[in-house]
Amino acid sequence: MASRKTPAVRAAEAAGIRFRLLEYDYDPNAEAVGLQAAEALGLPAARVFKTLVCVLDGGEMVCTAIPSDARLSLKALAAAAAAKRAEMSDPAKAERITGYVVGGISPFGQKKRLRCFLDASATAHDEIVVNGGRRGLQIALAPADLTAALEAVVCPLQAE
Repeated sequence: MASRKTPAVRAAEAAGIRFRLLEYDYDPNAEAVGLQAAEALGLPAARVFKTLVCVLDGGEMVCTAIPSDARLSLKALAAAAAAKRAEMSDPAKAERITGYVVGGISPFGQKKRLRCFLDASATAHDEIVVNGGRRGLQIALAPADLTAALEAVVCPLQAE
């Protein structure tokens, strides 16, 4: 099994928050990585959050964390970020800026720390799960701890 000490795990440790690590067998052929992670871990998809990297109209890159069974509203993200527009980042650019590969991008421990936006549905759960910095590794933690550690903006981000 690959290392459990990813930059994301080290960043969560440095933040002094309580978390636990969950591992699963990553399926490179899965259509939706977050949904595959939820299924493999036996967790509701609404508790397993996927990390998406987006670009605002001014060129700023940001990361979002939304439930793995949801679609991101780029309009809602733009409004929350005080931008006119937002669009999904090119995957190669997201990998370069975060230091992670797609399918393993975490909101924690990014090479260049991006502003983070967490979907408001996270607050309905005692614990959510986000990527741990590599494919097949997840971090389970309280949404309030993620918010505090990353200074995340909590707002509605799901498309209707």
